[in-house]
Amino acid sequence: MADRRIGGAGGGSDPGTKKSPVVVAMAAAGALVVGGGGIGAGGALSGSTAAESAALRNISSKKADGTKAAQSGNAQQAWRRMGLRELKKHAKSDLNCVINSFGEIRGFLIRTPCTSLERRLFAVGDDEGNAAVVSVAWVRFHTRGHAESFERLHKVHGNGDITPLASSLLGMAGVRFTADHYGSRRSGSTVTIAEAECAKGKVDGEALKVIAEVSSYLPHP
Repeated sequence: MADRRIGGAGGGSDPGTKKSPVVVAMAAAGALVVGGGGIGAGGALSGSTAAESAALRNISSKKADGTKAAQSGNAQQAWRRMGLRELKKHAKSDLNCVINSFGEIRGFLIRTPCTSLERRLFAVGDDEGNAAVVSVAWVRFHTRGHAESFERLHKVHGNGDITPLASSLLGMAGVRFTADHYGSRRSGSTVTIAEAECAKGKVDGEALKVIAEVSSYLPHP
């Protein structure tokens, strides 16, 4: 859905400008090596000259296999079935959705509290030095009806968002989350929100969209 965006100052979507990219501020967080190039100490991207790999060019044909693995809860297998591998991840559980949201989404969560918020941040890449960062959030409610109402509100542009985990947790810098590579899904009383962006090398929009959509099938942890 190109009208929703994860990211923004302090996280969340920018309610003012639909296509405005927001740079996620990064802190130094160790080193992450990707296929010979890398994300070096201090979080700066380096060696971003990798060519698009065959795996990424053909990722759409592997979407069904990746989705099947994601539905089983095996994220690493989902990446492998798409010709990728998990490079790094970070996770956080929270009971307070209100402090991790803003705008109309926060207002909704004040009136209709969630029961839990699980967030994950993944770095995935191929063997050619290309990497993407994936943000996934699971918002659980007391009832299916509450989840349906949240999902409807969340699909409307400019209403705020759930705050994603900071990409600094993966030691990455300069990652911009846009509205272009997004996936969401509701299962019972849980809504899953996912987005992917290129972090290094060449990962085109189609590949990022597939990664985000597959990630939205990951079940609530």
